[in-house]
Amino acid sequence: MSTRLFVLAGIAAIGLSACNSSNQDTVNNAELNQPATDLNALSNDAANDANSEAATLGNQQAELNAENAAAQDNTTNPSDAQEQNVDAM
Repeated sequence: MSTRLFVLAGIAAIGLSACNSSNQDTVNNAELNQPATDLNALSNDAANDANSEAATLGNQQAELNAENAAAQDNTTNPSDAQEQNVDAM
């Protein structure tokens, strides 16, 4: 009985020691909890990117407005008398 108990305890100890080699959850949590190197620099980069994108979109809007103004039809609207004349037909 004591030999079986000793062997069973040895197997359990070996089995449990194999489970404790490396805990990936602990490693990943430690990496996630580390702050970024320089949050101010990252924030400034993001703001500069946003300002650059806004300037690009503003230029694109100005170009589209200029194209639209050049392509507009310059015909005049008919007068009321002309419209009534068409209605009478």
